[in-house]
Amino acid sequence: MSKITELFDIQYPIIQAGMVWCSGWKLASAVSNAGGLGLIGAGSMHPETLKEHIIKCKAATNKPFGVNVPLLYPEIDKIIEIIINEGVRIVFTSAGNPKTWTSKLKEHNIKVVHVVSSVKFALKAQDAGVDAVVAEGFEAGGHNGREEITTFCLIPAVKEAISIPLLAAGGIGTGRGMLGAMALGADGVQIGSRFAASEESSAHQLFKERVINSEEGDTVLTLKKLAPVRLIKNEFYDQVKAAEERGASPEELKSILGSRRSKLGIFEGDLKEGELEIGQISAYIKKVKSAKDIVDEIWEEYQQLKTKMCQS
Repeated sequence: MSKITELFDIQYPIIQAGMVWCSGWKLASAVSNAGGLGLIGAGSMHPETLKEHIIKCKAATNKPFGVNVPLLYPEIDKIIEIIINEGVRIVFTSAGNPKTWTSKLKEHNIKVVHVVSSVKFALKAQDAGVDAVVAEGFEAGGHNGREEITTFCLIPAVKEAISIPLLAAGGIGTGRGMLGAMALGADGVQIGSRFAASEESSAHQLFKERVINSEEGDTVLTLKKLAPVRLIKNEFYDQVKAAEERGASPEELKSILGSRRSKLGIFEGDLKEGELEIGQISAYIKKVKSAKDIVDEIWEEYQQLKTKMCQS
């Protein structure tokens, strides 16, 4: 048993990230039923939609599951109220100040984990009273830290600085990657991209196919003047790159981005004009599989390699 399995009462220290347009109740419940911890991604949901997903997830699994909440969400008060009223026991927060809601959530016996991209923010999260942190390197997909610290450098530095449990994220999608993260000091791993391309992911089939057909170098961290995001290069990215190269202002970049680019790409499958958020590990994902098969493969490879290394 690890600190993470004990904290969440789960079988394996494998957490499925709460990704926008991918992490609905089907994916979250499937990962939890497989022995990991599934997360519903509230970032792409209206409050009533989130409530529906929580209710369906509770019906689909008797195992622990959680909700990922971007703290800059415009209807955050309603989201938190629904989480409390529906009896969710685990919340992962990101994109905001953990002090804002951690104490409120913990008053209701909810375990809180915050996603960070640096030692500085890990210490702030610990001071805010969270139960654990996810240290995410810039290999990760979606919105990312401005510091551009790789997972390999970030995990041991955060481990040395904090006393609470640590989850590693960014560039992890295999048992081999999990073993490396654990060797660096992580108590468990959070995995996004590999589950984004799972059978239970709510992402569009065309998006999943684009992910498994991606190659090394196909993703890039862009929109650094706004909120850095890693995505697959396409026509939309070409527009952004051209604007950035001519020195476009944040306002112009916001205009190019619009309000529904990630939904267009990930959920609706527009591979040209959509924002195709995914991590660097996508180059090594070659097949859409069930969440259970993914969890089993990661854990079995991790155990086999760990045993082999101990014997050598």
